[in-house]
Formats: sequence, structure tokens, C-alpha cells
Amino acid sequence: MEPLGNITQTLTQWTETLSAWISVPLLFILLGTGFFVSFSLRWIQLRKLKHSFDVVGGKYDNPADEGDVTHFQALSAALSATIGIGNIAGVALALRLGGPGALFWMWLTALLGMALKYAECTLSHHFRTIHEDGSASGGPMYYIERGLGPAWKPLAVTFATLATVCSFCTGNMNQANTIAQTVGTYGVPTWATGLLIAFLVGLVIIGGIRRIAAVASRLVPTMAVLYVGGALLIILTRPANILPALTSIFQEAFSLKAGWGGLFMVIMWGVRRGLYSNEAGQGSAPIAHAAAKTKESVREGAVALMGPFIDTLIVCSMTGFAILTTGVLDATDLTGAALTREAFRTGFGFAPQVGGAIVNGSVFLFAYSTMVAWSYYGDRSVEYLIGPQAIKPYRWVYVFFNFLGAILPLAFVWYFGDIALSLMTIPNLIGVIFLTGTLKVMTKEYYSREHLTYAQQLAQQGTRRIENSS
Repeated sequence: MEPLGNITQTLTQWTETLSAWISVPLLFILLGTGFFVSFSLRWIQLRKLKHSFDVVGGKYDNPADEGDVTHFQALSAALSATIGIGNIAGVALALRLGGPGALFWMWLTALLGMALKYAECTLSHHFRTIHEDGSASGGPMYYIERGLGPAWKPLAVTFATLATVCSFCTGNMNQANTIAQTVGTYGVPTWATGLLIAFLVGLVIIGGIRRIAAVASRLVPTMAVLYVGGALLIILTRPANILPALTSIFQEAFSLKAGWGGLFMVIMWGVRRGLYSNEAGQGSAPIAHAAAKTKESVREGAVALMGPFIDTLIVCSMTGFAILTTGVLDATDLTGAALTREAFRTGFGFAPQVGGAIVNGSVFLFAYSTMVAWSYYGDRSVEYLIGPQAIKPYRWVYVFFNFLGAILPLAFVWYFGDIALSLMTIPNLIGVIFLTGTLKVMTKEYYSREHLTYAQQLAQQGTRRIENSS
């Protein structure tokens, strides 16, 4: 067993080094692409935010349109993958290592990420495939091949391969391991947790995107009410601490008290956690949004840009303010999920066990929803690579890996998954950059027209029928 342990340790060290080496330039590439898209589309994430709210609210839903799920369900499925343990543990880690100023840089990346999500999800929906049974398949692999041409297929295959690998690592085993470790603090064996997780995930994913979206559309609002509601209660019961928290965020975002190296650390941790939290530009969410029922691809892009808004500007901010207003960042040496849990325990001083339970419950819900959503990303990638006959076997293997993730030490898998997630971003960004011209034409054409609600369309059709009969 000792040689195997040495090999595992060596692989872990190599993947950790490679992951760190890749992540730094990738962050600048993501930020640069986000700024390029934002500038090219004249900051659409600000100009058309109200329209996004209208679409998400179902104002333009037409049940007769092709696709699998509604706008809201598509957004819920995408959010169930992005709102994860990074919103709890990742934000706390960024504040510990980068200070309060890191939160400002998370906000900036979310703003740029909204434009990236709009771009990649509009393209994904536009270049999707509708199968004979009415189901849809889409994602970066489709708009790379169809948008850029068959010569680019190797790049599309690269993306789909890396997305499949990432679904087993970052989207699956890592989440299962987090749940098992959290539940293990209550004395529950990891194998028992693994079996339960595999069973619960299997119940949902075997039914495909319709069942995933149905569960996500209920689970995501539940998660938001549970976690954001708890954080808001903590913040609002400490009104005197809100302004000092805001002041520290903006002051330390540009502070040189620790020199240029210190400022670089603040920026890097804020940008890293912001981008990896909402997954803007990484190509995962477009797979979910391609399934939306609508003839208007730009409309689905408008829905998608809400992802970073909700994930980072709301959920991550709640974590940050809960930590800052309770003072636990300076009062303890804790980090990660333990720091967030301590903030909630302190915030619920009248019942600290309730605060701890909210964080533990959120860890379970966030991780579970991520596993469910990533199974869909993986099965669409496998379908693209092999064909529809591979989907069901993939889902069963995915369920088995839920169990493995709960019982195995996963330092190597964490880093390996991070590498796959980072590398799948590059083909996606290449596709987005080269198709920005197409995106600009689509965007201009869509917003130049008047858009009728479904009720208005029905009324208009009724009027035409009356006029024709007369």
C-alpha cells in the first residue's frame, strides 16, 4: 500500500502545481474576454437587465415553442450547478487570504461575467440541435463546430471531453466528498452517506433534463430562502456594522498598505472566487440554457446573464457580509466553510445551533444540486462524443461515482477537476470571441423589434381569426 500512497501523493503534488500554474493566466483571459464582450455589446448586462427580469418571470413564455424546459427552469438548472459550496467555503477563503477587498473584485468579475453568460448561452441556444422526440442538445461543442465550421470540430471534441471529465470530478465526486465530511461530524459513516447520496442523485438524473429542471426549479428557491434569508437576518440585526463592512471592502480593494504584492493577492483571490463561483465563460451553463423553450436565442441569453447576478452579487455577497458584520474574520483563525459556519453561529447568538444547521443544510443542498446539474452537462457531452446510446450508461456510472466520491480521499481529484474545468474554458472562449460578430447581429436584430407577451400574442391571433372570418 505504501508505493500506492507515494504515487497518489506525487500525483496530488503535480496536479496542485499544474492547477495553480494554469489558473493565474486563465483569470486574466476570462477577465479580458468579459471586458471585450461587454464593450462589443455596449454593456448589455446593464442596459437590458430589466428585460431579463421580465423573461425570467415568464412574461414571454410560450409552451408551444421547441425545447425541454421554461426560461425559469433553465436558469434554475444552471444556478443549481453554480451555486455550490464555493459560495460558502470559497468566499470565506477569499476573505481570509485576500481580505475584505476581495469582495469588491468578486462584484467586478460578476459584472463582466454577466456579459459572458449572455454571449455563450445565446450562442448555445442558437446553434443547438432539436431531436426527433423534441428534446434539445446544445453547448459550446455545438457552436464551435456549427458556428466556426467543421474544421473546428477537434476543438469542440476537446471541450466535450474535458466537460465529461469535469462532470465526474468537480461536479460529482468533490461535492459528494464535501457532504460526507460534513455529515461525518455527526458520526455518520462515509459509506452510508455515499449510498444515500447516490440514491438521491439517481432518483433525479435518470429522468433527464425535464426531471432535473423540475427539481432544480423547486430546490434553488428553497436554497436561496434558507441561506440568503439566514444571512440577511444576521446582517439586518447588526445595522451599526453594515457601513464599516462596506467601508473596509472599498478601502482594502485598492489598499497598498501591504505593498503591490498585497494588492495583487486581494485582486487575485477576489477574481478567482468570483469567476469560479459563477462559472462565467467556462462553458457549463450554456448546456442547460440550450434546452429552454423559446424561438428567441437572445431571449435565453438575457435569462442567462442573471446567473452571475444571483450567484455572485447576491449569494456570495451574503456570505461576505455575514462574515464581516459578525467580526469573526478578525476574531478567529478559521477559514473556508468553518469560518462561514462560525459567522452564522455568532450571528444567531440566541440559538447558535440554528446558525450552524443553516450552513450545514446549505452545504448539503448546494452540493446536491451541483451534482444533479453536472450530470446533465456530462450526458450532453457524452452524447456529442459517442451518441445517444451512451447517455443511460453514463448516468449509471455517474451515480456510482457519487458513492466513490464520498468514501475516497479526494485531494488529487479536486486538483484534477480544477485542471479540467480550467482547460475546458479555453475552447469555449475561443468560440465566443470568434462568434462575437454573429452575436452582435443577433442582439441588434432582437432588440430592434417589439416583443409581445404570450397573452398579447394569443389576443392578436384571435383578432386576426375574427378579421379573416369576416
